[in-house]
Amino acid sequence: MNYIYGINAVAEALKARGRTFSWVGVAKERHDLRLKHVVDECRRQGVAVRVLPRAELDELAGNNAHQGVVAVTSAKQYNNLEDVVAAKRGEHSLLVVLDGIEDPHNLGAILRTADAAGADGVVIPERRAAGVTATVTKASAGASEHLPIAKVTNSARTLEELKAQNLWMVGLDERGTQSYDSLDYNMDCAIVLGAEGKGLHDLVARKCDFLVSIPMLGKVPSLNVSVAAGVMLYEIVRQRRKKSA
Repeated sequence: MNYIYGINAVAEALKARGRTFSWVGVAKERHDLRLKHVVDECRRQGVAVRVLPRAELDELAGNNAHQGVVAVTSAKQYNNLEDVVAAKRGEHSLLVVLDGIEDPHNLGAILRTADAAGADGVVIPERRAAGVTATVTKASAGASEHLPIAKVTNSARTLEELKAQNLWMVGLDERGTQSYDSLDYNMDCAIVLGAEGKGLHDLVARKCDFLVSIPMLGKVPSLNVSVAAGVMLYEIVRQRRKKSA
């Protein structure tokens, strides 16, 4: 069985109805409104609730960051790439393609921002990269339960497939000579983000139509990848809202 934990993660998973819940464990020491909302939703959906000592929840979650809630669920169901492309929400497509993000907290933060910025979906590699684990689900505040997420075997080939469907590939990399905010994002596009400390693989970078960078005005050479994703995504939001206004 799989576990997810944290108030927001469990609440959003219940809301999204993308998983099968065996039962939800709640800490007997916790009595507050946020927890009550989770318990009420479980009862509405016919999900069993078990009141457990916090130490037992620690053991189930593998840590003490569960906020008094641990759910036993089915595994995260990933989407096909075609489903992610078809999940277009607005006038222009917006996908996030991740080239080997390994830190689950970074992946969770990116998923949370991608959902908030209205991205259609996220693409992650099958190997040498973080998948949607309990840690990722919690770090995403449950956004992972709502976003279409595809797992692919080859990131470079995936970019070619997306380009064949008339999406432009915009790679964010410190080697990019064009500033991220000089590009017009009023087009069907995917932003491509590289791994922590490594950036984009050379082959992936060569498959991008544009390579852009974020100007660094201080002493450090780069931003954390989840922060960089937020900068990029909200520049796209800004441009598209300005055009629609």
